[in-house]
Amino acid sequence: MEGIFFNNNNGYVEGIVRGYRTALLTSANYANLVQCDTLEDLKLQLSATDYGNFLANVPGSLSTTIIAEKANEKLVEEFRYIQKQSVQPLGKFMDYITYSYMIDNVALLITGTLHERDTHELLDRTNPLGWFESLPALCVATNVEELYNTVLIDTPLAPYFKDCLSAADLDDLNIEIIRNTLYRAYLEDFYAFCKSLPSPSNEVMSTLLEFEADRRVINISLNSFGSEITREERLALSPKFGQLYPAATEALASADDIEAVRITVESVGDYRGFFDTSNNKSLEDHFYLREMELCRNAFTQQFTYSAIWAWVKAKEQEIRNITWIAECIAQNQKERINNYISVF
Repeated sequence: MEGIFFNNNNGYVEGIVRGYRTALLTSANYANLVQCDTLEDLKLQLSATDYGNFLANVPGSLSTTIIAEKANEKLVEEFRYIQKQSVQPLGKFMDYITYSYMIDNVALLITGTLHERDTHELLDRTNPLGWFESLPALCVATNVEELYNTVLIDTPLAPYFKDCLSAADLDDLNIEIIRNTLYRAYLEDFYAFCKSLPSPSNEVMSTLLEFEADRRVINISLNSFGSEITREERLALSPKFGQLYPAATEALASADDIEAVRITVESVGDYRGFFDTSNNKSLEDHFYLREMELCRNAFTQQFTYSAIWAWVKAKEQEIRNITWIAECIAQNQKERINNYISVF
């Protein structure tokens, strides 16, 4: 019965997303890509996949930047299509997915305003998934206070700004502190929303977001070394959920070297070995590997919104892989070309 009710409103969207999932690059596709000697060869190989002729109308010679840009455009086009087909509460769920990109976009414009840069030029660098109608209006602001008031009135991020930051904070705080403050509020809000969803969406999304929260807590601790950020400020930036919360989160807030972080993080079974670099994998690589493992697991469930989140994250990793391979080809670093993260 649960499946019947789910499919009544969401079956079409889930079907489309699972179709997108089957179109992700296979091991055979990657084997062909890493054999390419030029970016034109890479373009030819990608044209035989679901990417098709996405590079057909590119003027001039190819570059890694153009390939990544066009691949992202395809992701945005597919995401916007399924977003238009969604009804509530799936529509709200997809809105939440876009909020993280909105935070990055607004942080970029805040940085531009603080440094008196032309914010209209920065619009071209914003992530299309984080675009909202009033984003260009933020470029009109000539100072931080005007920008803050515009954000509070005209953007979906208004509740997070209102509850966490003041105009004075935008003027005084490091931009990464602002970003992490907003992201903490966003993740906690998204987590609470997902908890209200029917099973198995609530269970799978809780696992996915708990990992996202833990990743941010670890990075906050590592990035705080040598800074003036206090233990209390670290805790304030850390989401109040996840496998690390509360004991490990508090320990990480007090950590003052990477060894202390390693001991604390690897006390949680799922994160054991994350600081092992003997296989040429960085901490970030281990994060991506774990994320793809969780996304693969998410697709084993039926009748769940989590398939959309898993597909977006898998697609983003695929684009990072293509960009990495293209960069290795462009820089003639073929010995490193296989250091991409497997998706499926």
